[in-house]
Amino acid sequence: MNGKFDQDEKKVYTNEAEEFTVGTLDDERRVKVLSPSMLVLKRFMRSKLAITGLVILILMFAFSFLGGLISPYGQSEVFKTYEMTPTQYASAIYNRELRYTVKDGITFDNAARAKTILAVNSGDETFTVGDQIYQLEIFGEDLYAISSTMTVAKVHVIKSFFTYDENVEGGIEITDEFKAAFEAAQQAGENTMAYRGNIYTIAEDNKNYDIGIGTRIAVASKKIFDAVDTADEPIINSVDFRIAAEVAATSKATTFEYDGTRYGLNYEEGNVTVLKDGEVFAAISDIIVNPAIDDTLLSSGFKEEARRAITSKENSFTLKDEAGEDVRFTVEQSNANYVIRTDMPTELIDMYSPPSAKHWLGTDANGMDVLTRLMYGGRVSLMVGFVVVLIELFIGVVLGGISGYFGGWVDTIIMRLVDLFNCIPQMPMLLILVSVLDAYKVTPQIRIYLLMVLLGLMGWTGIARTVRGQILMLREQDFMVATEATGIGVRRRIFRHLIPNVMPLLIVNATMNLGGIIITEATLSFLGLGVKYPLASWGTIINAATNVYVMTNYWFIWVPAGLLILATVLGFNFVGDGLRDAFDPKMKR
Repeated sequence: MNGKFDQDEKKVYTNEAEEFTVGTLDDERRVKVLSPSMLVLKRFMRSKLAITGLVILILMFAFSFLGGLISPYGQSEVFKTYEMTPTQYASAIYNRELRYTVKDGITFDNAARAKTILAVNSGDETFTVGDQIYQLEIFGEDLYAISSTMTVAKVHVIKSFFTYDENVEGGIEITDEFKAAFEAAQQAGENTMAYRGNIYTIAEDNKNYDIGIGTRIAVASKKIFDAVDTADEPIINSVDFRIAAEVAATSKATTFEYDGTRYGLNYEEGNVTVLKDGEVFAAISDIIVNPAIDDTLLSSGFKEEARRAITSKENSFTLKDEAGEDVRFTVEQSNANYVIRTDMPTELIDMYSPPSAKHWLGTDANGMDVLTRLMYGGRVSLMVGFVVVLIELFIGVVLGGISGYFGGWVDTIIMRLVDLFNCIPQMPMLLILVSVLDAYKVTPQIRIYLLMVLLGLMGWTGIARTVRGQILMLREQDFMVATEATGIGVRRRIFRHLIPNVMPLLIVNATMNLGGIIITEATLSFLGLGVKYPLASWGTIINAATNVYVMTNYWFIWVPAGLLILATVLGFNFVGDGLRDAFDPKMKR
């Protein structure tokens, strides 16, 4: 063999058959040595399905966890809309009962009103309520004035001398003329006295005299008075004005006088209007018009038109609103009542709104944005999947590792526990347990965590068996004999030497299980036993498909959620298949 050797150059070997060159370790053509993790990554990246699944999962996570941050809406935000709908605006009825107008500061209770009706029916001119005597004045049909004797002065007799009490509430001024009139009536034995054109009554009680005068305190009528201006209500609601106006209206007079002011009367289609200085001052009618909503103020013009329509038996009338626009009102008779309706803007929940620029996937039955609900629902579904897998891995690895390493009676006990859990029908048991959560009215937030714990406790047995089987095979290997010979503790042998060798298989197993857990959660939520309102998950969203009408008419409610579940489960399965192939040592490099 002939050749040269230089430390900085290549070594050249020759013989009669061939000549070849061997490079140094720093040669660019040196053999590339890959670590096991890099080798697994290279195999994984070589799988197109695995890359597709990884991309799908990245998009799902971005959609779920980042989408909610950029969405302008909240997951429980309810959207509303306004529609013009026929709405009851007012009601009307012919008044058939006496209505009372009472002077300010006077008490005229229900007992007194009942006695008034009895007196009217029996034709009595007086009636008594307790110690109070009332007089009934009849001014016409269904018009009565109620008067009572009001004490205006008190006189006490002390040793034949008269002492006058001037401190009577509502009393009159005690003048010498008043004293002379009283003393003259007392000496004549009369029970009345005349003073300044008024007749006063004298009531004696053990040499104490009450001097009173009859005063109108109330008026009973079936007529309704409505003021045009609320500032005029004190005048219109006064007893004497009511009597003067109604007496004039009953006699078809064109004018009447009250408190020095002359008022006119106008008669049209059964309704009477009171005029002051040529302007409408008040309306008199036997039709009561009340608003359908208590805080709505009905204008006098509206009441006048409503009464005119009812009197003339019209089924509609038109008024101008504050903006000058014509507003149409309809009148419907229902027995003795009249219902007045008009089209009003009504606030409604924006249910099943189709996809639009504002709501890309429309709104659901609760008026919530479907796209936003899908984003927040993805968080719940993915979080449930990962947390449940972690719970299963923790329980399965611990119990499977202990069972496989120690064997014997420990293995027997743990495996019988696994058999016990495997004998429990998982879905019926989950349905029972989540129904218990319903019975105890667990809050939606706590319910999610309890649901994850339940799913984790029901699904760890498969991982435990897998770990046990792998450890039974690995514990007899030479490296485990070496760890025992070097005196390494049992815990370190299991969790530092055995479990890491099982991890590739566990990773594949966990990845494949994620899709199944998401489907399980979606199934429970679909049945109404999973995540509860107002929280969302893909299963609760797709629950809308239980309604045939929604399923056939509002595809945008349930189809997107179904596609997201399908894509996510496929993504996890693709990644799981890729990891399985990547960890397989028989795969080609």
